[in-house]
Amino acid sequence: MTMNQPGHHGGPRPYPRPYLEPGANPTWMGRVDPRNYQPAPGNPAPLPQPAWPAPEAARRRFPASTTLPLLVAGGVLAFLSLLLVVPFLLGSTGVAGFVIGFIASLFPLSAVLLTVFLIDRWEPEPKRLLWFAFSWGAAVSIAGTLLIQPLFVLAAPTADKAEFQYFMATVEAPIVEEFTKSLGLLLLLLGARKYFDGPVDGVVFAFTVAGGFAFTENILYFGREIAESSDPGTDLVRIFILRGVMSPFAHALFTGTTGLIMGFAARRWHPGYSVLAFFIGLLPAMFLHNRWNSMGEGFLVEYFVVQVPIFLMAALGIVFLRLAEGKLTRQRLLEYARAGWFTPAEVDMLATVRGRKAAIRWAASSGRAAQMRAFIKAATALACTRQRILSGRDVPIHQHDELRQLVDVPQLRAAVLA
Repeated sequence: MTMNQPGHHGGPRPYPRPYLEPGANPTWMGRVDPRNYQPAPGNPAPLPQPAWPAPEAARRRFPASTTLPLLVAGGVLAFLSLLLVVPFLLGSTGVAGFVIGFIASLFPLSAVLLTVFLIDRWEPEPKRLLWFAFSWGAAVSIAGTLLIQPLFVLAAPTADKAEFQYFMATVEAPIVEEFTKSLGLLLLLLGARKYFDGPVDGVVFAFTVAGGFAFTENILYFGREIAESSDPGTDLVRIFILRGVMSPFAHALFTGTTGLIMGFAARRWHPGYSVLAFFIGLLPAMFLHNRWNSMGEGFLVEYFVVQVPIFLMAALGIVFLRLAEGKLTRQRLLEYARAGWFTPAEVDMLATVRGRKAAIRWAASSGRAAQMRAFIKAATALACTRQRILSGRDVPIHQHDELRQLVDVPQLRAAVLA
């Protein structure tokens, strides 16, 4: 394996035989095959020694063209889907129900998107891909559900209305809805794998897809109460408490399990792994969805005894993933520090939330908070690029990205210290 190093003019230079630096293969996350290990390129220039604040990144700069086919296809599918979804909603809710349902649905959607923002702060995903995920959930997966649903109607028991509704809620909905939602995750993993490279990314994209799906579904449920109820005000409050207050994250948790599993598979990139993880990830999502829709007379008991603990465990799991992501960033930046690209004080600053906040406050005192944020984001993106290289994923492409990012880092540091 060879690559050029900044400041090296003798052509590609082979690296020594791969070896693992201390701590390079952590047990908590991001393990790499020793055969894929690459020492960090050396820095030919001396580092400045600024007085960085004691602890108490530009967004990933990849060419937009790498995801252009995915975004164009997603935009076309979303537009075509709206031609089916919007008339269906208006026919089910009426204009007044649609408008009121739309407004009411914004509240649970805001809770989900705020959660996505908090999870995604460490290394933000490109907004264009988050828009793809949201539009897929809000339009394409809804249209897919409407198109596939009739096939299950043919297989459903029709002798008894209650049995028919139970079948559609506990069999059709979990299978069809989780499949159509998660299909968007598979397209993201296959078409934008530079950005979908770990479990945190999987959760972020899954929550965004699920948030979009729940948004449109809530318009239907809320609007239908307005259109069909004899006491629309009371019934709207009841359904809003159930869906908007007690379960705004239900779809996010279902699809989040699929995104989590696909995210772990993404760490060892292979198209076959991605497809296999898609199908494996559907199983827990469908099971959780089934259990939720199966709750009947004992709803409140099962809600507090089963569903609330599941939500709390999911929240703890996300916190763990965030902490692991920070540890991984620190380890990869330490390897760049040994190669001369960062000082130990900078690694402490860049790899902790407290250090980043202190750094931004310090830079803000001289009017350079924006430059410091760019430096932090660039360092985070660089650490993620190194992890991709060490995992053996598209190594030549990511080595090229690494060299470009290593050129940017000194410039961004200089902008902070200017």
